[in-house]
Amino acid sequence: MAKGMYHYIREAWKKPSPEILKARMTEWRRSLAITRVEKPLRLDKARALGYKAKPGFVVVRVRLLRGGRKRPARRSGRRSKRQTIHKTLMMNYRWVAEQRAARKFPNLELLNSYWLGKDGMHYFYEAILVDPQHPQIRADPSINWICSPKNRGRAFRGLTSAGKKARGLRAKGKKAQF
Repeated sequence: MAKGMYHYIREAWKKPSPEILKARMTEWRRSLAITRVEKPLRLDKARALGYKAKPGFVVVRVRLLRGGRKRPARRSGRRSKRQTIHKTLMMNYRWVAEQRAARKFPNLELLNSYWLGKDGMHYFYEAILVDPQHPQIRADPSINWICSPKNRGRAFRGLTSAGKKARGLRAKGKKAQF
């Protein structure tokens, strides 16, 4: 059976060329933390997650700093025994990236996101955002569910794939953590 284009794109992303990825990340580090891009870098992944090349869909690249996600120490007003903080942030990096993208574009709704790469300092993700007010989005029966008011703020309520994973809703038989 003949294999399609998306199969070969998927295979190429399993072992990306280090030289090309390094050059891209060098360029990405110089750009803003949240940058709108013309089209998705991983077309196969974006299409699998619901992206369509039509007006109303926006793709942004998000850069996050790695490490140091523990809460800052309390400054005063407690005895030393009560000053320590044992909790770390329960959100994964992808969920944080989704929330930052959704916060940057408040009129758009986050559909999904996917991993692009990481270097010594940063993680890179691409987020797919949809304009719920766009006439072409409202007319498309496969995506117009996102136009409903009950789907506002999906990224902040943990309703995306990354949010559900961080909340422990992916595995069968597990309960939500928070």
